[in-house]
Amino acid sequence: MAKQPTFWDKFKKRTGASPRKRRKGKRPDTFELEASPGRKIHLTDVSLRDGHQSLLATRMRTEDLIPTAEQLDAVGFWSLEVWGGATFDACLRFLKEDPWERLRAFRQAAPNTKLQMLLRGQNLVGYRHYADDVLEQFIVKSAEHGIDVFRIFDALNDIRNLQSAIRVVRQCNKHVEATICYTVSPVHSLHHFVEQAKRLEDLGTDSICIKDMAGLLPPFEAYALIKRLKEAVRVPIHLHTHYTSGMASMSSLMAILGGLDVLDTALSPLAGGASHPPTETFIAALKKTPYDTGLDLSQFPSMTEQLRAARKKYHQFESDYTGVDTDVLLSQVPGGMISNLASQLAEQNAIDKMKEVLEEIPRVRKDMGYPPLVTPTSQIVGTQATLNVMTGERYKVITNEAKNYFLGLYGEPPGSVDATTKDKAIADDTPISNRPADNLAPELKEAAKELSAHDVSEEDVLSYTLFPSVALQYIHERASGELRPEPLEPPGGGQGTPSTSGLHLAPIEFNVTLHGESYHVRVSGSGRSIDGKKPYYIKVDDKLEEVYLEPLQEVLASGPETPVSTGAAKGERPKPSGPGDVTTPMPGRIVKILVTEGSKVAADDPVLVIEAMKMENRVTAPIEGTVKAIYVNEGDLVNCDETLIQLE
Repeated sequence: MAKQPTFWDKFKKRTGASPRKRRKGKRPDTFELEASPGRKIHLTDVSLRDGHQSLLATRMRTEDLIPTAEQLDAVGFWSLEVWGGATFDACLRFLKEDPWERLRAFRQAAPNTKLQMLLRGQNLVGYRHYADDVLEQFIVKSAEHGIDVFRIFDALNDIRNLQSAIRVVRQCNKHVEATICYTVSPVHSLHHFVEQAKRLEDLGTDSICIKDMAGLLPPFEAYALIKRLKEAVRVPIHLHTHYTSGMASMSSLMAILGGLDVLDTALSPLAGGASHPPTETFIAALKKTPYDTGLDLSQFPSMTEQLRAARKKYHQFESDYTGVDTDVLLSQVPGGMISNLASQLAEQNAIDKMKEVLEEIPRVRKDMGYPPLVTPTSQIVGTQATLNVMTGERYKVITNEAKNYFLGLYGEPPGSVDATTKDKAIADDTPISNRPADNLAPELKEAAKELSAHDVSEEDVLSYTLFPSVALQYIHERASGELRPEPLEPPGGGQGTPSTSGLHLAPIEFNVTLHGESYHVRVSGSGRSIDGKKPYYIKVDDKLEEVYLEPLQEVLASGPETPVSTGAAKGERPKPSGPGDVTTPMPGRIVKILVTEGSKVAADDPVLVIEAMKMENRVTAPIEGTVKAIYVNEGDLVNCDETLIQLE
């Protein structure tokens, strides 16, 4: 009978490491740790970006971050991560802040420290590929406003999607930090990552980051990976790992022993959970060792206290994943993605489907060739898995983004995709094999033309190109003086800040205690009336109910908002009943209407673009016909049980 390979046999094959020689009193399979020569370890603090993005849904306002930035500037960090990722979208969508003004404020608050941003390669800070003219202008403006270090990654690790960004950052004389997304799958290995690093060094990167977005990197593999990278490339190596699985501190320390140069950490009030290892802990752990950071712990109490107090203001956005979540080691689903999925399922009164969705995600990921689950592929995989579960049939509905993925519009998948699923997704369309952005026409001139009636800056045009509907709403509200961020609920619930607009306001969320039991209640209205009554959606904990009230007076939840237009002449959207009734597969917001009444369409022609789960998806015509009625306007919030367009 053949001898079964041991754990260390498999580990040696994967990493190239050798076990120690057998010694008396020692286990023969003990891994030899050869500490690299003593070197100062540099730290990048990510509290001002990824820390609150991971734990507080990216909701911290600039006014609460600037005091911490001013104090961090005096510490001596290698860099401060302050911008990029989801912060750009969140500023416009939720905080009603100009993200460019936020960047300028950080630059003014921290003039002595390099400022760093997260750039999603050709996706920039959005969820699709943008043309090269957009990429070039975005990077130039980011550099002008204060970014020194551009951490550039691609969700598929497709290096073609990094080339233009690397070139433009170098032209701006800024630091290029090309990034490898770490993941675990049958098609990923340490050899694979090392070969990627060599190619990135050849492109001219100044440093290389290992981005472990779900906390999957085990300690011994961290040591082996960093050690092999240091042997293969000359540029510094930077590690970014999340605490989700509980391994981050162990893996970070082992990476340091393997020769790591820079480590990401977060101030303790925004560390742990789905965030990162704590900054203060690593300063203390490395003190008086060959890897001493040289940073002074006595500088931290005042800033951590300030940040701890500020965090309390955002308790309503606290992630459910504040502790260790070892399930991520099996599902590989980052905490932020889980929260997003839970929210979408709750909106459909289907939170009980969460377990099925989490089980479906790895299957969809396999069908798509094992992409790393990071924006935007995490949204593509997660949304498709949700639809597979909700419709009761796998790939009965395929999102436009999933179709684009199979067409190669996001790049080359790491592994082979499922042929049957691909054929169903792309139908008669022809996949591309070249760099996706080569197929995109310039976008900025057209965007500037669309905004010509508004008083806008070059930065506004970029914001609009990246997030058309969200940025346009922001521009309108700014012009009218009606920029109002989401309200912050006082600790323990309550009525919030009284309105000064003369309108009667009600809180959007509050806590209710009844017979000793506490319930979290969220109320929202649809903005339309049916038979003289208006539906309001009331969510108690995770259960969503629709109630119809006959309002004596309009009540606006959480403050005045742009009214949702009714679309139809009678202010109603009928229930779908015929084959020509166009519906949405999941709740979302209308981004663009692609047809007009009287338009003739073929089956599967796109008629609407709907934003759901951060993705813009096209809704297609179910039959060939003529557009008889349109029941929505751009900006409307819509649900699955409504007819949006009627064809005959």
